[in-house]
Amino acid sequence: MLSERQQQIIEESIKLIDNKGIQGFTIKNLSKEIGISEPGIYRHFESKFAILSQILDSFKQNLLENQKAFNQKNIDPLSKLKFFFNKLFEKFIQNPALISVIFSEEIFQNENLLSDKVNEIHAMNEQMVSSVFIELQKANQISENMNIEAFTLIFFGSVRLLVRKWKYSGHSFDLLKNGNELFITLLNLAKK
Repeated sequence: MLSERQQQIIEESIKLIDNKGIQGFTIKNLSKEIGISEPGIYRHFESKFAILSQILDSFKQNLLENQKAFNQKNIDPLSKLKFFFNKLFEKFIQNPALISVIFSEEIFQNENLLSDKVNEIHAMNEQMVSSVFIELQKANQISENMNIEAFTLIFFGSVRLLVRKWKYSGHSFDLLKNGNELFITLLNLAKK
């Protein structure tokens, strides 16, 4: 469980990365944003690496909670899939700066532990969604000839593009509404 100060450091770190990129994410800049000394930051996290690691761990924990709720719902596969994507869009609407961290894998590419965490998050998402696509195939709601792995990639690529477009447009459209329209369009393609 994070302390209140640790949570503040995480939130300000995400905003700093969003505003200044990974190059601007320094302990010096972070301490200025929060209004505490650099040693004050180090009392809560031993390094920038530890902060980035915690950001990914927090996102993964949120994903696990959503997955648990997802699996407990006794609903049809289509509703499960919609629930999953709505939760994802809602998370980004609540914290738009998170997009800059989660969808910027180049931040983590030179750190194996961080890169592994990003890959694990991607794998969890893909496994969850592809399992629902398999259920939809078995229920004859999508084409039995569809390559599940390829379609899962298309699905997440489309979601990623939509979320980044929303971010770079200054949140100029309703992400949840456009996300639902994308969801319906992709499912209609899968039925053919």
